[in-house]
Amino acid sequence: MGITLLPQDFRDVFKTPIPVFAGVVLQYTVMPLSGWGIGILLNLPTPLATGLIVVSCCPGGVTSNVITYLAKGDLALSVSMTASSTLLSVFMTPFLTLFLIGKGVEASAGGLFLDTFQVVILPVALGVLINVYFPWVSQKIQAVSPLVAVFLITMIVSSILGAGKERIISSAAILILSVVSLHASGFFFGYILSWFLIRKQKTSRTISIEVGMQNSGLGVVLARNNFPDPLVAIPAAISSLVHSLIGSLLAAFWRRSAREG
Repeated sequence: MGITLLPQDFRDVFKTPIPVFAGVVLQYTVMPLSGWGIGILLNLPTPLATGLIVVSCCPGGVTSNVITYLAKGDLALSVSMTASSTLLSVFMTPFLTLFLIGKGVEASAGGLFLDTFQVVILPVALGVLINVYFPWVSQKIQAVSPLVAVFLITMIVSSILGAGKERIISSAAILILSVVSLHASGFFFGYILSWFLIRKQKTSRTISIEVGMQNSGLGVVLARNNFPDPLVAIPAAISSLVHSLIGSLLAAFWRRSAREG
């Protein structure tokens, strides 16, 4: 993500503080509470419920910027929200995860904080520095990074799903339902609540996308490295596919609506 950002993107947060603040608050309330609540309502096995909480506590993903552009949303707001939630994630993601899973689940508290810092903050900082001081290098990296990212995510997801295929098959229906419900609630409540607060269609679309789409890659890393049960990583692995599908469908619908309007 950092390779696409400039210091100006972080300064832009202060140009639209109310929408950014509202969006980030919804990001770190709607999704974590939805993940926690869905796990209880569907009576998910503990590893799956834990995994759902982990991915629900992650910041917004950079894919949301692409979906916002396709949906004719507010791209500047999308980038500002993603940057803000990403910076806050080093504290919010581990804290919310540990709080919501409770003391009954074994987890590495220090590992959650350290991994979030290593996976999110360091790459973003390095990417911004390259973008500022070596723009020609940044352009070359940006040309291939989407394909590399898709390849790596596909390999990670495949390895996780392959390793736990027997347990996935036995819980497939409830697992898919829980992940779809998580992201659907993020898109829905992100839109409804932001409309109630701000009353701007374009802003509400953008916040809906930002809230509904997560940094699932971070969720996978946190789950694999800090929980003894490998099943914890599966909701995050499936999440990367689900939020992209729902987001793409919404983008197509909103783009058509904007054209007709």
